[in-house]
Amino acid sequence: MCHKGKTKKRKRYNVDFKIMVVNLYRSGSSVKDLSSEYGASAVTIYKRFKDITLVVGVDGKDITPKEFDAIQKENL
Repeated sequence: MCHKGKTKKRKRYNVDFKIMVVNLYRSGSSVKDLSSEYGASAVTIYKRFKDITLVVGVDGKDITPKEFDAIQKENL
């Protein structure tokens, strides 16, 4: 399927915007409301929440879920 001249451009969000949306989500705003207000898809909001949320590692150090996943893959 060829789309002549019609390429879908991905939205890029800066770090401050991502943190703001995650903080609003954490403070009780619904993903649906945030999605319609800021134009980010629900999937994007959940992904940013996961990317920014820290988990406690084995040694007590906070790590991101991405770092946790990488450590798990290394240990397989």
